[in-house]
Amino acid sequence: MPSAEIIAIGTEILLGEIVDTNTAYIARALRDVGVNLFRTTSVGDNASRIAEAIQLALERAEIVLTTGGLGPTVDDPTREAVALAMGVEVEYHPELWEQIQARFNRYGRVPTENNRRQAYIPMGATAVENPVGTAPAFFVDQNGKVIFSLPGVPSEMEYLIERSVIPYLRQRFHLKGIIKARVLHTAGVGESVIDDRIGDLEKLVNPTVGLAAHSGQVDVRITAKADSIEEADSMITKLEEQLRHRLGKWIYGADQETLEGSAMQSLEKHGWNLVVVEAGLGGSLIRRLASLPGPFLGGEMLSFQTAEINLSTSLRAYHQSHQANVALGVRLIPGPEKQDIQMIIITPEGERNSTRSYGGHPDYASLWAVNLSLDLLRNL
Repeated sequence: MPSAEIIAIGTEILLGEIVDTNTAYIARALRDVGVNLFRTTSVGDNASRIAEAIQLALERAEIVLTTGGLGPTVDDPTREAVALAMGVEVEYHPELWEQIQARFNRYGRVPTENNRRQAYIPMGATAVENPVGTAPAFFVDQNGKVIFSLPGVPSEMEYLIERSVIPYLRQRFHLKGIIKARVLHTAGVGESVIDDRIGDLEKLVNPTVGLAAHSGQVDVRITAKADSIEEADSMITKLEEQLRHRLGKWIYGADQETLEGSAMQSLEKHGWNLVVVEAGLGGSLIRRLASLPGPFLGGEMLSFQTAEINLSTSLRAYHQSHQANVALGVRLIPGPEKQDIQMIIITPEGERNSTRSYGGHPDYASLWAVNLSLDLLRNL
């Protein structure tokens, strides 16, 4: 399988002004056709630094994809950077200028003279028409290596990936295999415990198993490389059976399934509805429950002063006023070295009160508390 690297271009990415979503999209597209991706890079709008990043990527990979820097302004240097990396000049393509003018005409606009810059591409490059935007893309295919330069506008990049880049790479590198992934979500257990249970499976070569820890939950990723979707699915299914056997009820879902969805399913299974009283979470638990259809009747946010009086009293009053089957009260209590979470749950089977401590970064305490609360609901 060939390998690839992605270079996201834009000073605004490095300054944190925008989030680079293009890299994730391209990574998934490459994965699905069996291209290995080992590195991604972000570079500011500087031609020499972009050229250096491209040259380094070409030393390690057969495919390099850049996004961004193809606009009409002075700080859109990707065309010049690719030319610099390849040791050539940029050259003017009148047919590209005609395409750009036609595109502007369709939008009822007139291109300015600086838009003519977009009709220049590196010598030896092949232009790729962009029917959904004004910036032409291009690629260079030399010495067994391919560079694709794509617009940074996500909708334009996605269109060209699906209709131009992937079909070309399939033919150019005789891509027949695929890489497919499945993510199992766990809650109620730490990463070290999971690693202790499945450490031997994490050493497999194909399919592979990897862990990603979050606040209050851990993801287990299965990735399989195969010649067909059917073969990849079979490999993943066999390994997933082992993981589910070892991790049991800690697994609450897979892929797009959510912890709040699992909590709702648990309530529906019992035929119960739910109300929530929370303090110190900023309404995040209420919002996540309210985002799904189901037996959630509503929630109340207490001020911290009110919550310090008596969470139990507030919860019982809210429980009775809504005639709910289940009432969950959650309070996050900040401290100098750790955060405490108080959870009270009232069900038709009785009342339970517990306190847990969190010693991680304070910014993640609220998410940890919400996930812990949802895990409590799903295990009713």
